[in-house]
Amino acid sequence: MSGNAEHGPDCRRPCDHAPRRLLELDDGRLLAQCDLDTYRASGPGGQKRNKTSSAVRLRHQPTGLIVTATESRSQHENRARALRRLREAIALTQRQPIDITAGLPAFFTNAVARAPGLRVNTRHADYYLIVQLVLDLLAGAQGSVADAATAMGLSTAQLTRFLHCDPKLWAQANHIREEFSLGPLR
Repeated sequence: MSGNAEHGPDCRRPCDHAPRRLLELDDGRLLAQCDLDTYRASGPGGQKRNKTSSAVRLRHQPTGLIVTATESRSQHENRARALRRLREAIALTQRQPIDITAGLPAFFTNAVARAPGLRVNTRHADYYLIVQLVLDLLAGAQGSVADAATAMGLSTAQLTRFLHCDPKLWAQANHIREEFSLGPLR
């Protein structure tokens, strides 16, 4: 994503709609970029569920992504789940071109220093930032896991293990490889 859509393709000013910037927003600011719908959904909960609009649907205006959460009878819990799913969707689908020879952001180097081999809990605050950066680097390396791993200071096995820890991440990594006419990871 080059430039700022509001100011033209040559603008170099930071834009809140750049994928990595979206994941850096707090929940309130990210929610402010969404159309929020509440509705009644079927499922467990009986009569109370039938009377309350606890299901949440978020439509993220800048990206067009739509996520829902209906598991809980609490609208607040469903909103939190939907925001987490939105962060996941942004990380998995929104690519931001990156130079694999450039330095890595502090959140990434800190994560690697804390847990060698890039072992990051999915509940960690920076997890989706890390997922997005890994996928951006993989795309920047034209799908080459070895080149992306080298750029991150990891072994190919360590990066492959990280990609394999989440089925959606694994699928997206294989999608990126497919775009560059490479075979799927095994």
